[in-house]
Amino acid sequence: MTKPRDEARIELRQWRQFLAVAEELHFGRAAQRIHMTQPPLTQAIAGLEAALGVRLFDRTKRIVQLTPAGSALLAPVRDLLARAQALPAHARAAAAGEVGTLRLAFVSTVGFALLPQWVRAFRDRCPGVRLELIEATGDVQLQALQRGEIDAGFMLHSPGFAPPGLAHLLIAPEPLVLALPEQHPMAAQARLNLKDVLAEPLVIFPRRIVPSLYDAIFGLYHAAGQSPQVAQEAIQMQTIVNLVSAGLGVAWVPDSVRQFQRSGVSYRTIEAPAGLVLPGCETSLVWPPLKVSPALARFVAFLQALDAP
Repeated sequence: MTKPRDEARIELRQWRQFLAVAEELHFGRAAQRIHMTQPPLTQAIAGLEAALGVRLFDRTKRIVQLTPAGSALLAPVRDLLARAQALPAHARAAAAGEVGTLRLAFVSTVGFALLPQWVRAFRDRCPGVRLELIEATGDVQLQALQRGEIDAGFMLHSPGFAPPGLAHLLIAPEPLVLALPEQHPMAAQARLNLKDVLAEPLVIFPRRIVPSLYDAIFGLYHAAGQSPQVAQEAIQMQTIVNLVSAGLGVAWVPDSVRQFQRSGVSYRTIEAPAGLVLPGCETSLVWPPLKVSPALARFVAFLQALDAP
C-alpha cells in the first residue's frame, strides 16, 4: 500500500462501511445493508485503505476475504461503534445526574453513622455516579470549594451559621454533650450542672476549624461569668476524644461523637441554669450556588427526599 494519508480524517461512517463489508464479505449485500449502492461503497473502502496505508480486504470477482490487518480491526471497530452508539444515552444520563463524578468532603462527625448509610443508598439508586469522599475540616473544605477541588462538603457549624456565600442544606441538628474522662469523679453522675464543669480544663478545636461553634462555646462560659481554661487544642474530633480519655480535660462535642465509642470516655448531658441556653450544632451540606453539576443536584434531591414525609 501507499503511504497513509491523514488518519485523523477517518470518520465513523467509514468504520460502519468497513464493518458491513467485513461481516457480509460481499460488497453487494454490505451496500444493501447500509443503504448504499455498491460503487460508492467500493470507493469508500478503497479510500479507507489508502488513509490507513494497509489493505483490509483481499477481493476477487468471486470472493472477499479479510486480510490479517482487517481481521485485527474487526473487534476494535465493533467496540468503537457500540460506544459511539451509546454516547447519546450517556449524554442524557449525565445531564440528568445519573452518571458522572461527585467529589464530597465531610467532617468526621458525619462519618460516624450518617454518611456510610447515605453513600450506600445513593450508590444503589445512582450506580453510574462515582463518589469521591474526602475527610476534611471546615476550613480545609472552604479552601477546596474556592479552588474547585470538591463539589460540596458536609460541614459542622453553630445553628443558623452555615458558611456565608454558599448554598446549604441542613442535614442534622444535634445538641452538644460533655465528654469527660471515665475516671473523673463527675463521670459517676448521670447529669451534671453547668457550674460543675466550667472550671474544668478544656480540650477544644482551634477557632479556624469551626469559628461559629468555637465562639458559641466560649460565649457560654462568658455568659456564666467564667473564662475557658483551654488545656489543649486538636483538629479532629477523634483526637479530642482521645485527649479526654488521657485525662487532659473535658470537651464539648456533638452528640453523634458518642458513636466513636472510645474507651475511657464518658458522655453527659449538661443542665443549664435558668437564663442560659446551651449551644447546639448543625451539620449542613454546602456548595457554591453557581457550580451545581447534575450529579450534585441529584445528590441534594436524594438528601432532601430522606426527610420527606
